Amino acid sequence: MTTPNELRLLPWSGPGDKPCYLSTDDPDGYMSRLADGIEAIQLGTASELLEEASEALDNQGTSLDDMRCLVKELTGALRDVYRVATSRGHLRATRDPREPTC
Repeated sequence: MTTPNELRLLPWSGPGDKPCYLSTDDPDGYMSRLADGIEAIQLGTASELLEEASEALDNQGTSLDDMRCLVKELTGALRDVYRVATSRGHLRATRDPREPTC
C-alpha cells in the first residue's frame, strides 16, 4: 500500500530497463494484486534456483556450461529479489510504525 504521493516500485522494468512505479493507496486494486503475484513468483523462482545451485555445487560432475547457465539465471533472480526487497523496504519505511503489520 502506498500513502499519498508515494510510489510503489513494481517488480518489472519498463523500456530501457527503467523502473516502473504504481501510484495507488488501494492494496486490493488490480495492479497491486498483479504486482504481489509477480513478486511471489519471482521469490519462488529464486528459492528454486538457490536449491538447484546448492545441488550443482555439491555435484563434482556439474559442467562449466551448466554452471554458467545457472549463474546467469541466479543473476536474474537476484535482480528480481533485490527489486522486491527495495520495494517492500520502501513501503515499510513509509508506514506508520504504530500501524499493525498483520
